[in-house]
Amino acid sequence: MGEHVKLTASDDHELDAYVARPAGSPLAGLVVVQEAFGVNSHIRSVTDGWAKDGFLAVAPALFDRLERGVDLTYGQEDMQKGLALARQGNPADRVKDIAAALDYARRETGQKVGVIGYCLGGSMAWLAATRLDPDAAVGYYGGSIANFAGEKPKAPIMLHFGKLDQHIPKDEIDAKVAALHPDVPIFWYDGAGHGFNCTGRPSYNAAAAQLARERSLEFLKKHLSA
Repeated sequence: MGEHVKLTASDDHELDAYVARPAGSPLAGLVVVQEAFGVNSHIRSVTDGWAKDGFLAVAPALFDRLERGVDLTYGQEDMQKGLALARQGNPADRVKDIAAALDYARRETGQKVGVIGYCLGGSMAWLAATRLDPDAAVGYYGGSIANFAGEKPKAPIMLHFGKLDQHIPKDEIDAKVAALHPDVPIFWYDGAGHGFNCTGRPSYNAAAAQLARERSLEFLKKHLSA
């Protein structure tokens, strides 16, 4: 369904992006930001899914600055590699790469553009909302959001977390994010851990994933409609 294109960031870094186009005219653009496993089969599938909902969906390869063509599984060895790559990267550079994807989606659609991110991408969705100009953003279980809670979103943003997530304490999100940004809708899902939206991970929770996606789709359509 998708295609690969090249994007150029503001510092002239060239990166790959996976693009999925809707069957008809796009209702909006949507930048899909990867987990710590590259633009792998899961993220490509997620991107395809958003295209089926009418978005021109673009998934930039944020690891291209460190290693090109990263496409990891959820096995232990790949998990360690992905986490290492996530730690090595510079958030400011990743924001530049997301900006390039936003610009591409705007040029291609002539419509509003949102950002949705998962895991590493969830944190980057927050930074996109605070540092860039998306028309809306959604973040799933972004472990670094609390570290950047002092930054004020410039766009409407919705956040999703699992109550069983051992990497993201609820009290930290409550104290650092919810307290500073009471207008941001933050949803917590019973029985859901980190990565609950990912079908390839043991933590996948179908009920939580479906509800979060329904909420995200409604939110994105509300804010990205022309």
